[in-house]
Amino acid sequence: MPSVQKLFYLFILCTLLFAACKTKKPAASSAKPNPTLSQKPTESLPAKNLPKPPVALTPLSYQMPDIPREFRGVWIATVANIDWPISSTDPWEKQKEEFIRLLDYYKSLNFNAVIVQVRTSGDAFYPSNLAPWSKYLTGKQGMAPKTQENPLTWMIKESHDRGLEFHAWLNPYRATMDLKTEELSPEHDFFKHRNWMLKYGTKWYYNPGLPEVKNHLLAVISEIVANYDVDAIHFDDYFYPYKEPKLEFPDKATYDKYKKPGQIRDDWRRQNVNELILALSETIKSKKPWVQFGISPFGVWRNQDKDPKGSPTRAGQTNYDDLYADVLLWMKNGWIDYLIPQLYWSMEHPLASYRKLADWWSNNSYGTNVYIGNGPYKIREDSDEAWKNPAELTTQVNYTRTLPQINGNAFFSAKSIYVKNQDIASKLKDEVYDRPTLPPSFEPKSLAIIEIPVVFDVKTTTEKTQISLEKPLDPAIRYALVQGGNDLETLHDTVIHPAWVGGSRARSLEVPSLNTEYLAIRWIDHFGRIVQTQVFQTPKTSRP
Repeated sequence: MPSVQKLFYLFILCTLLFAACKTKKPAASSAKPNPTLSQKPTESLPAKNLPKPPVALTPLSYQMPDIPREFRGVWIATVANIDWPISSTDPWEKQKEEFIRLLDYYKSLNFNAVIVQVRTSGDAFYPSNLAPWSKYLTGKQGMAPKTQENPLTWMIKESHDRGLEFHAWLNPYRATMDLKTEELSPEHDFFKHRNWMLKYGTKWYYNPGLPEVKNHLLAVISEIVANYDVDAIHFDDYFYPYKEPKLEFPDKATYDKYKKPGQIRDDWRRQNVNELILALSETIKSKKPWVQFGISPFGVWRNQDKDPKGSPTRAGQTNYDDLYADVLLWMKNGWIDYLIPQLYWSMEHPLASYRKLADWWSNNSYGTNVYIGNGPYKIREDSDEAWKNPAELTTQVNYTRTLPQINGNAFFSAKSIYVKNQDIASKLKDEVYDRPTLPPSFEPKSLAIIEIPVVFDVKTTTEKTQISLEKPLDPAIRYALVQGGNDLETLHDTVIHPAWVGGSRARSLEVPSLNTEYLAIRWIDHFGRIVQTQVFQTPKTSRP
């Protein structure tokens, strides 16, 4: 029966197909089964289990008032241990404590810059290939301090941590402080380059007329600018030395060798100093354009009896005629960033009046930042009766503030209103420096585009507040000023906390604990300009 046979073969075929389907195994997998996913394969993870993407804090539209600008500097003289260290033979740790006390004191008076002497006379307060260690730091010239720390690196950091600019002060031409050459290190230039030295009065000097001396001084400055985060290179009034009675500076042989045809010696000497200042300016700016170059000359350029453009003074010596420092030329040509003429006389001194000289410098600034150098070392110590008046110093500073081209003051020297005359310092703070300020800014010679920081998070503990950023800071940002408060209208009056980064490309900032409703950050670049001011309402979750 053909039909029965067909049915039989069809039955066998179906049976074999069914068996093949039952014995097929699933494909192998290395992944472990996820019970949640296997039960509900179409559902995703709950949102609360996923990490939240970081969200940048949005600055408020509130505008903070500007911070006033005024230079408030103090000279910290190390030569002869005038201000610091108190003793050259003290341990480094004790010297550090003294320096910190000095910084904290002037910070409390609302100063914003220290001018620290790092080269007194052919020596150095830092490890140098060009000069021996200073005896004023270690007790013996050429002997290194007993520490692994670099003193200059440490001093700069401590100053910056307090929001103080650090101006490295050097004496260019003074080689020794006396004639005791047996006390000099064998590494001093007196022994290494004896032909550079000229004896005049009671000291030895580098010969300013020698090209080798100029090149050496350029190398000294280059070493500092390249290796240290200084805010400025600073020279005081010592160029050619102040004239000694009946003594001629012994540079005739050099003059005869290098003078131009028909050039008189006074003009040749001024040319030597001018060439050094120009070369230094170019050297500094080629390495770090934001490092300022400042000069603090004697307070009188020229007397009017020598030059109708001079000041109404009768100074015994002057910059132009005796020290061969043509400071007006340096300002006219833009070779220096600031000038601090030393007006260490009382307001109405008959030979050199502070009032008349301040007026004169204000009228002869040539667009350069001019600050006035004041002499509180004379308080209660001078034959001029005016210095017995407790108001003399504050009167001088207040008068300076009335002059449109004068932008601040510096005081010589640190101990004069620190070791003594603290009553005058208190008067200065209460009546004049009652609020903190920023030093003047200056413009770079070429356009600088700076990336504005983006704040991603703020976390506060009982000890500190940490401000996290989206990405590393633009290296052009130098520091931030951080304030915290619970009321927008008074936020600008709260304590300012400086957070110095100095081009370190930081991803976060740390300041003392600010458990506050609002946070303000001013970002400041290397040139002292405020790049951006940001005000945030701090998330409540960021506070303890």
